[in-house]
Amino acid sequence: MQLFYNQTLTESSTEINFSREESKHIAKVLRKKEGDQLHITNGHGFLFIACITFSNPSKCIAKIESYKQQHHRKHRVHLAVAPTKMNDRYEWFLEKATEIGIDEITPVICDHSERKIIKAERFERILQSAMKQSLQCYLPKLNPAITFSEFIQQKNKDQLLIAHCEETKKQSLKDVVLPQSNITILIGPEGDFSTKEIDAALSSGYTPVTLGETRLRTETAAIVAVHSVAFTNA
Repeated sequence: MQLFYNQTLTESSTEINFSREESKHIAKVLRKKEGDQLHITNGHGFLFIACITFSNPSKCIAKIESYKQQHHRKHRVHLAVAPTKMNDRYEWFLEKATEIGIDEITPVICDHSERKIIKAERFERILQSAMKQSLQCYLPKLNPAITFSEFIQQKNKDQLLIAHCEETKKQSLKDVVLPQSNITILIGPEGDFSTKEIDAALSSGYTPVTLGETRLRTETAAIVAVHSVAFTNA
């Protein structure tokens, strides 16, 4: 199944006009014709089935025939991850985390962060592409970049965890994750969180966790974290 994304679709939509880029892909690459069916999501859990009424590389139109809402998992995962020095590593994390199952992502700027500017539009496109590729109907929410201190001050009813590398008492992530619950996990930059940041997080109710015996890169740690939560809820 080929899945398309259009955030403007609602339950009352009757027709969809595809962009020039998508129209070219539908008519020229996929060779879809009038009468062929397409599957489209709005990123909010709905899967729409549409029938092509006009197929042209410059303009493609489809009529909405039916829709249904995809079941959402009973747990929610929010990862607050420091931007990596190399953008492509953060983009890899976004892609794989979406495929595994993540609901919300917040880039956090930390004391040891070498990169403090993110490419939000590019990140959004990566999330959309990964959602479509993995045939999911819920698009992860990408929040604006925020400082570490601002983030931990936010009111949050999730289970709060922070993964860091300091040699202090920590529990294994897999042992503390509560099934079917909402969870927020903090993942630091290449130089790890500062001691000041770790102390501040603990004072704000975060539980320190370890992701294993080896030292992981930021993007690897984030993937291990989201997979561990997914595995616990499998």
